[in-house]
Amino acid sequence: MTFSPGTAEFPATAASGPLDLVASAISSQRNGAFAQLGSAFLTRLPAAPLPAPYVVGFSAQTAALLGFPATLASEPGFADYFSGNPTREWPAAALPYASVYSGHQFGVWAGQLGDGRALGLGEVEHAGARYELQLKGSGRTPYSRMGDGRAVLRSSIREFLCSEAMHHLGIPTTRALCVTGSDQPVRREEMETAAVVTRVSPSFVRFGHFEHFYSHDRIDELRALADHIIDRFYPACRDADDPYLALLHEAVLSTADLVAQWQAVGFCHGVMNTDNMSILGLTIDYGPFGFIDGFDANHICNHSDSQGRYAYRMQPQIAYWNLFCLAQGLLPLFGARYEESKRSERAVEDAQRVLEGFKARFAPALEGRMRDKLGLETAREGDDALANKLFEIMHANRADFTLTFRHLAQMSKHDARGDAAARDLFLDRAAFDAWANDYRARLSHDARDDTSRALAMNRVNPKFVLRNHLAETAIRHAKEKDFSEVERLAAVLRRPFDEQPEHAAYAALPPDWATSLEVSCSS
Repeated sequence: MTFSPGTAEFPATAASGPLDLVASAISSQRNGAFAQLGSAFLTRLPAAPLPAPYVVGFSAQTAALLGFPATLASEPGFADYFSGNPTREWPAAALPYASVYSGHQFGVWAGQLGDGRALGLGEVEHAGARYELQLKGSGRTPYSRMGDGRAVLRSSIREFLCSEAMHHLGIPTTRALCVTGSDQPVRREEMETAAVVTRVSPSFVRFGHFEHFYSHDRIDELRALADHIIDRFYPACRDADDPYLALLHEAVLSTADLVAQWQAVGFCHGVMNTDNMSILGLTIDYGPFGFIDGFDANHICNHSDSQGRYAYRMQPQIAYWNLFCLAQGLLPLFGARYEESKRSERAVEDAQRVLEGFKARFAPALEGRMRDKLGLETAREGDDALANKLFEIMHANRADFTLTFRHLAQMSKHDARGDAAARDLFLDRAAFDAWANDYRARLSHDARDDTSRALAMNRVNPKFVLRNHLAETAIRHAKEKDFSEVERLAAVLRRPFDEQPEHAAYAALPPDWATSLEVSCSS
């Protein structure tokens, strides 16, 4: 990355240290930046000061993505800067910004929402890529409604860890540069302390951004937003007969791929509102998420989701529903090539056709991932039924999701040697044995030997995921100002497919106390 002291963010000083150069590299004034869309899209304001901040966690890998030095967190003023406490006054034209959007929450139109506790710092350009930086938990904004604009240590650590975990699992996601904490009290169900997580993403635009301008009949702004996304991320859409319909197509494909990846690792987002869906198909807004331990197809990771709208098995259907909301938001832009009298009808037909692409994309994507997880070298009739039968007996036995697939790699295609590790996860051993016989029969049709298959399976079936009890342990230590477990757990999660025998405890079945953990929308 080329640092550029003297940008609009902060004037250069005679003795600029590394943190000064970072501040200078972050700009909201670049051509094509989201912040350049104007005041209809965002409000500029300073962050609320966070008293006496300290560093809780830092990702050197994310820093490298941005071209920042790995030693950045040790720089004086680091915690202040990434808590929203600048060492110099922000120039008015370069203040941080909160964006406005709307959305459907739990299936109900919620109207105007927006960044109620997040502020964009601007962009960093490095190695030909551009990333937006955002402070989550930086205080009230015009879109906070009744909220205090703060995030708490608990949720910020969870987002920091899961952002990095998902990336290293190969699942599209926003990233996290750091977490800073403070002793400032924040009331949720109980009194907690404040924290800020610095999030990194190519874009934070959500389905709800498009819904907002559609709902207010602001078609010029709607078009400007769509043009921004097309020009920055999908320039090939310009060559399509209808660029905006092509944009919807890209969203359909990326969302279908994303949810297939979620399902394949047993990840539950927990609050798939349209304002929490990325237009780029990224996992965004880590709140009441969870990785499934004992498999339950109806698992609800969000204690606030009393109706189970966002249960594990519902996620593909909800993603499809959310895409319909996005299509409605984009509808005024479709069909420019048709005669005015036919435009509305044809636009709806075109949108419906594109939306059907979700089903065509999702099912094969998930089936392909399941073949890989089962170590099936080729596709054969009956593979889907074999996978579904496994899920059926996993559900009936509440077999651990992650360990089941990891242990399957130890099985032999010739006999029952190696069955024990997976078999021990099932109370109904007879049901597992019957499935294992079918599995071996299927494996006999592939030429790959057991060793090669095991290596391939262990490259797609993680040994380590961010289980709730692991995050909770790190949080409890952090509340006592011991951040070593945050660092240790993050390091383990960056190598999810490696054996890491020295960290075997992080891959073990959860302790009994983990069943009492509850995660809600409150953060």
